[in-house]
Order: sequence, then C-alpha cells, then structure tokens
Amino acid sequence: MQKRDLADCHFPVSDIFKKVMTKSDFEPFKLSSEQVEHFHEFGYLTNVKIFEEEQVDILRQELTEIADPSHPKHDLFYEFHNNQSTDPDTVLFHSLGHWRMTPGFHDALWNPAFTQAASQLLGDKSVRFWHDQLFCKPANHGGVVAWHQDYSYWIRTIPMQHLTCWIGLDNATTENGCLNYIPGSHKWGLLKRLELGGEMEAIFEQLTEEQQAQIKPVPMELKKGHACFHHPLMLHGSFENKSQHSRRALVLNVFADGTQSNSDDVMLRGTNINIPKGQKMDGKFFPLLYQANN
Repeated sequence: MQKRDLADCHFPVSDIFKKVMTKSDFEPFKLSSEQVEHFHEFGYLTNVKIFEEEQVDILRQELTEIADPSHPKHDLFYEFHNNQSTDPDTVLFHSLGHWRMTPGFHDALWNPAFTQAASQLLGDKSVRFWHDQLFCKPANHGGVVAWHQDYSYWIRTIPMQHLTCWIGLDNATTENGCLNYIPGSHKWGLLKRLELGGEMEAIFEQLTEEQQAQIKPVPMELKKGHACFHHPLMLHGSFENKSQHSRRALVLNVFADGTQSNSDDVMLRGTNINIPKGQKMDGKFFPLLYQANN
C-alpha cells in the first residue's frame, strides 16, 4: 500500500519514469559541453527535454486532482495559493509540496533526464532536493510572475549552489505568459526580495542605470515536456496570459549536496521543518536525488 506522505520514500514509487540501474543509464541524458558553457555565460539553458508526452498527461491529471482544496492529502502542501496575483482581475495559481502527494510529481524528482542535467550544471556535484512548485495561469486572465531572483527567497541556505528547472506542462508561448530571462543578469549580485505576484517591474528600481540599459528580456518559448534551467541569481519573470490557452508549469528546485542551513527558523512555510543554523541540509524533506562520481 502506498504511503500517504511520499516524502517518506527517497526513491521512485512508480514506473512513470525510466528506471536507472547503472551510471551508464544516465549517458543518453548528458548535456554537451556547449550547453554547460552557455549556462555559465548567460545564466540559463533552454529547450532541454525532460518529459515524454504521456508523462506530461499523467502530471496534468494529478495537478487537476490536487488543485481541488478537498483533496484528501491537501494538508501536505507547504503552500497552496488558489490565486497569488495582487491584481484582482487575473489569476496565478501557485503551490509547493505536491511531491508528497502523487506518484508522478514525486517520481519526477528522480527522472534521469532532470538529475543528470542538474548535476552537470551544478559543477558535476551530487544533487539534493530543495522544493517543488506549480505555477498555473488560466486562459484569458492569467497573472504575472514579477521579475525576481530565486536565491532572494532562499538566503536561509548557504553557500549559494542552487539550481532551478522550469518545465512546461503546456506549450509555453509569448502569448500565454512564458518565462522570460534577462541574459547575464546572474552576474549582477543579490537584489532585494519582492512580492512574487506583485508589480511586474518593481525590482527594476534596485538596478543601476547600466543594468537597466541591459534589460532586454528573452522569452523562453517551449514545447510541453521541455525545460529551462537557470542560475539562482538569474532575473526572470513572466507576463500575463491573455491567450485562449492555459499555461501550466512544474518547477523543481535543487542544491548541491553539502548545502547548509543559514537560519534557525522553519525551513519551509507551512511545516515544522527546522534544521539548526550550520547543519547540513538533509533528512526526510531534502532527499539525495543524484550521487555524483567521487
């Protein structure tokens, strides 16, 4: 019988994704040296295939089920926002913690198409899970995700050796509010954290004139099942969805094994997870996803 809280399982619990038995099983998923170099130079890498179409279908169905507030595992969410938009005329669904609830979202963490790339982009290090997210913008009135840096929300963990993977569960286009990057902005240093669903360009007030002159957003249009990876200081955001099509995305956030707590406060909102300052981030909620060669 499947456990109620899948965070107790630090291994795949289904056959949805390819099983990895040996190191050679990861070979088909390796990034090229050119892809890794692009990531480090510009702060992102795009158009990496993570899911097959049938896997996307499974995750979409699971999303529909857990988005219902009456779902029997609803208490396992770290956060659940039916609408995090500050604009009453738009909707931005945002949740964290769904890996604890369904086999598809749980096993996506161990998908070799994700973990192999993550290790390479982290400098060929072992990969440990941080947290997941779902961002959903309905057709016609989907809200923005304001320009931000992910690490501004994560300074309770050090050193900064984190990575974000944004995976489309729909085709992501400029019209339906795809992710946008400002290439090279990962070299600008840490900026002040702002409201995620707030004013789109509020963070620009913190930038120098030279930085503002470099603001040339690049849209990350993707087919469903494909992903973008970005640096923890990459400035990114997404505009409204005024199209006739929904825009749903799964986000997987990880860090290199050996990352430590930098706070005595609760690690994840909505839980009692506490790791004393200076201790290694591990345990039930931060499983090891990929063991690099030593």
